[in-house]
Amino acid sequence: MIKKLIIIITGIASTFRLAAQTPMPLQEILKTVEANNPSLKMYEAESRSLTEAAKGAYSWMPPEGGAGLFMTPYNPKMIKADETKPGMGYFMISAQQMFPNRKTQNAEAAWMQSMSKVETEKRKVTLNDLLYNTKKNYYEWIILTKKINVLDEGSRILDFMIKSAEIRYKNGLGKISAYYKAKAALANLDNMKLMIENEMIQKRIALNTLMYRNTNNELTIDTVYSWKEFSPAMLDSAYLAGNRSDIQVLQRSIEVNNLQRNAELAKLKPEFGIKYEHMVSLSTQPWQYTLMGMVKLPLAKWSSRMNKAKAESLVWENESLKNQQQMILNEAAGMAGSAKVELDTKKKQMHLYETQIIPSLKKNFQTMQLAYEQNTEQLFELFDAWDALNMTQIEYLDQLKSALLMQAELERILEIK
Repeated sequence: MIKKLIIIITGIASTFRLAAQTPMPLQEILKTVEANNPSLKMYEAESRSLTEAAKGAYSWMPPEGGAGLFMTPYNPKMIKADETKPGMGYFMISAQQMFPNRKTQNAEAAWMQSMSKVETEKRKVTLNDLLYNTKKNYYEWIILTKKINVLDEGSRILDFMIKSAEIRYKNGLGKISAYYKAKAALANLDNMKLMIENEMIQKRIALNTLMYRNTNNELTIDTVYSWKEFSPAMLDSAYLAGNRSDIQVLQRSIEVNNLQRNAELAKLKPEFGIKYEHMVSLSTQPWQYTLMGMVKLPLAKWSSRMNKAKAESLVWENESLKNQQQMILNEAAGMAGSAKVELDTKKKQMHLYETQIIPSLKKNFQTMQLAYEQNTEQLFELFDAWDALNMTQIEYLDQLKSALLMQAELERILEIK
């Protein structure tokens, strides 16, 4: 029974290990970042907070009440009535209520509700930056993985050279001149592997952090990548204006300012109220009451200056925001155009590497290797052929990295997930 239990537990643990080591594609990581990152939840909570606060726009002023003596003489002897004088004084209860102007409330509610939309757009700005950082770390990790593969292949080739040189030297068939050069190159490759493995750990930590997971969690990525097509229409200002969330933040801020201006002007509308007072005589006089209507007139010149000044300041604030929109649009259009040109150039360069440069150097190395095995070429010539191929493969991967990061940058500018 215990053996069966151990087997079952071991099987479950193996399953979890396999699940943990299953490579995560880029889209799955991006979705996890969007679902779990606390930076985004902060904006969601702030938006909800503003939505809830807007519900208070339709509240009334609290009713006011009072109680006390009314028209009561200081001389207590005069309060009580007798044959010579009527009594004086009242005990009064009062209440009053102001009724808010409905149009003012509607303007206030519209303004407060619109503020949550700004937070929603700010969330998109943060999300766009988070997705860019995710893609950047993901693509860099892909390149590091490919570099490790190149270095592993280089280590295998150098190991072959070193062992072959040792055998030939013992048999008096070769020189030792390139032997130590190959050994130094092999140690240098090992050193580069250590640096790359350290960088890969940092990328794992960065991606786990972005996904709001424990930084020590195991993570492997799918090294498959794809190229995106960017049409000329995407680089147009109209497309950028409709898709960039930072532009939409400014647009929503303009709308908020317009609604706030309406709310400030709506405060100049009159408000009405009612006041009721009930007086109970302290003597023989009849009970009395007062019923009055009240009105607030904020439109008066001396009481409307602050509201009018605020309304005017919002007009100029919107003018500033519109100019800021144009500045961002102009800058984004320029950055997108430059990034597109650079990405196209990188793709052309990589095509040359893939179709001409690397294949030619591989053929050269294979030819040198065959000649070396047939004792018609020396080790240093084979080493130079490998060194040229190895350096070119690393250069190609650096170009690939630049191209992938440029694609991620272009997606960030155009806000493409």
